[in-house]
Amino acid sequence: MTQNQDNPVNDAQILLDLTATIMPFGKYKGRLLCDLPVSYLEWFNRKGFPPGKLGNQLSTMYEIKSNGLEYLLKPLRKHKDGKAL
Repeated sequence: MTQNQDNPVNDAQILLDLTATIMPFGKYKGRLLCDLPVSYLEWFNRKGFPPGKLGNQLSTMYEIKSNGLEYLLKPLRKHKDGKAL
């Protein structure tokens, strides 16, 4: 994944996007990327992530979940009314 190491705002936006982006296809279509099961992300890791931004997001989510870092996303998640979980 290509990132600008000099701009932490970009890194924060990547994490925010993981809590707001909906899986557009497949078995878990309609689910937030941050809510995808690790087994599904492991399958993508074996078979290959899709190209582009979605692939980068899924790869990032795989790394987060496989390393037990989901707690990083918890403060970023929002209720539908805009309040933090």
